[in-house]
Amino acid sequence: MFDHIIVPVDLSEQNGVAVRTAADLARGEGGFVTLLHVVETLDLPYEEVAEFYDRLEVRAGERLEEIAGPLVEAGIEFEQLVLFGDPAAEIIEFAAASARSLLVLRSHRIEPDQPTGGWATLSYKLAILAETPILLVKQPVEDASGASTTE
Repeated sequence: MFDHIIVPVDLSEQNGVAVRTAADLARGEGGFVTLLHVVETLDLPYEEVAEFYDRLEVRAGERLEEIAGPLVEAGIEFEQLVLFGDPAAEIIEFAAASARSLLVLRSHRIEPDQPTGGWATLSYKLAILAETPILLVKQPVEDASGASTTE
């Protein structure tokens, strides 16, 4: 159904559930995965921050290699890509350029005592704005014993 699975990542430890889900989907569909990180740019002339962006790109590339572990273990064909700009806009544009693609990303949890929190998150923006199908994956919740459960 989907030839290309795109996993936007923020380089945190919390991306594992989305990457593992993408690996499972790609394994079943024979798909290709792109791990995509977007470095948000500053409103400054590029020449003034070029070295800074170069360091960020190298660091992001190193972190993407670590995040790719589940894809490597599953033998999934993938690429790692670092883009620069507004994260939501760059992800939407990249996904739109790829036919039969699916965005798979981690979504935040809504806290019962703050139900209106998180409306400005990247996952919410992509869910509203992207024309590409999206699978939002929530992080398992740990119960009192430390075991993971899903809601």
